[in-house]
Parts: sequence; structure tokens; C-alpha cells
Amino acid sequence: MTARDYFRHIADELTGILGSAGEGEGAARILFEDIAGYDRKYLFANGDREITDFMAGKIAAAVEAVRNGLPVQYAVGKALFMGMDFKVSPAVLIPRFETEGLVDMVTDRFGGRSDLDVLDICTGSGCIAIAIARALPFAHVQATDISDEALAIARENSRTLGTHVDFRLEDILKAPAPAPDSLDIVVSNPPYVLHSEAAGMDERVVGHEPAQALFVPDDNPLLFYRAIGAYAATALRKGGAIFFEINSRFPRQVCSELQNLGFAEAVASRDYKGNWRYVTATWPQ
Repeated sequence: MTARDYFRHIADELTGILGSAGEGEGAARILFEDIAGYDRKYLFANGDREITDFMAGKIAAAVEAVRNGLPVQYAVGKALFMGMDFKVSPAVLIPRFETEGLVDMVTDRFGGRSDLDVLDICTGSGCIAIAIARALPFAHVQATDISDEALAIARENSRTLGTHVDFRLEDILKAPAPAPDSLDIVVSNPPYVLHSEAAGMDERVVGHEPAQALFVPDDNPLLFYRAIGAYAATALRKGGAIFFEINSRFPRQVCSELQNLGFAEAVASRDYKGNWRYVTATWPQ
């Protein structure tokens, strides 16, 4: 079978599994590019070449994993974020396109600086910290997470992508007080999904992505924002800033929490889909 015909066959299979032609074709492109190295240009120019049994078997195995509920990114072991391939596994959240907006907000505001100290809390795969380190090459970037498995993946991603990030194991809910006036930027995409929201979520997310990186108690939805905000209120230098990804249900509440901690200019903003997604605030001069 030619590569082009096999791609069409796999796209049709994935459409049946995922429920839409757009998702099916998109997933097929991920599998063909990440497993076989066959991107759009290759399929256009060389699609009439026979696909080897070995390569077809590897792609078919990944399709079977998706059929059994595994997210496509876990099936191939990597995900695209800010134009970079990040290794992923069920130990870390799959990086989302919406989170790229958080990185853009940091780099848009601080892109002209070269002496920055940055901390990414709840780093997971390291995608935020590594993207910031790439965009702000003279910054000192640190990142923390509660999971040793996640940090191992983050460190591997940092090595592969040629960045220097200082990763450390830390539970922000139990973290010791930071050194005062030691940071310019605190950024975080912390757990923020309510347990009660799980019923309405894709089973591929609920069944495979790490629960401790996703969920917070219904009766304490600002748990991480409160802890990270208090940490940042001590650690940030004058004029420093905090950047959060948030649950779209709580933009006003997160802003209020930061203002209660002494932050100024707490502002919520929407993502490209029009959903409330980010909150930023400044530590007063």
C-alpha cells in the first residue's frame, strides 16, 4: 500500500474512533509525522511510495492504543508546544495550545529584559519553563513540581531542547517561605479543574492524564492560586509580575484573591476561543 493510501486508511479509522473527520485527520497527521517522519510535504511529494510493513505496523499499534482510549500524544510519546516537540507520558499533562498564550504574555511583557529570575510552579512536562528559557535566553529560569516522574520528563525535555532550567521537587502547598525580593516573574498553570467537572470531560483526559495535575476540591477552587499568590507576594521584586492560567469560571475570584494579597493591576483575559483563561497581576513598585 502506498503511504498516501495508508494515510487515508488510518485517517478514516481514527475518524471512526474520535468521532469527527477533522480530529481523525489531525490525529493521523500526528501519527505519520511523529512515528514515520511523513509530514504533509512528504505525503504530497512521495505519497505514491510503498509504506514498509515495519512502519505500517508501528502506526497501526499507535492507532490501537488510541482505540483503547489513550490520547494521541501519549501514543506517540510527544506533543507540540510553541513549535517544539515535548516528550510526554501519563506522568504529565499534555501541553495545550491555550497555554501558549500564557508564555506569550510573559515574553511580551519582559522580552526586553536580560537579567530576569523566573519561577514556573507546577511545571509538569516543563513546557512553560522551557519555552520561556528559549524566548528569554539570559533569564535564570527555575521550575518546581510535586512529581519526581514529571520532573524526570521535564529535565529530559530541557536537555533535548537545549535550555538550562533549574528543576526541583517541591509541593507548593507545603513550600517553605521563599527568599524575599528574589524573583521577577512567577508563572503557573496549576491544578484548577473541580472534581465535579470531571463528569463532563473527555474520558481520554480523565482516564489518562495525571489527576493531581488536574483537579482541586469543589469547596476550595482557589487552593493553588492562594498558595502560589502568597508565595509570590514574598518572592517578587517591586514591579515583578505573576501569570496564571485559570479555570474559566473564576476569573473575578482569582483577581480578588491577588488583590487581597497586595497585588496591583490584577487583570483577567480570554484565550483565542473567547474563554476566560489567564490572570496577571503586578507587585507594586
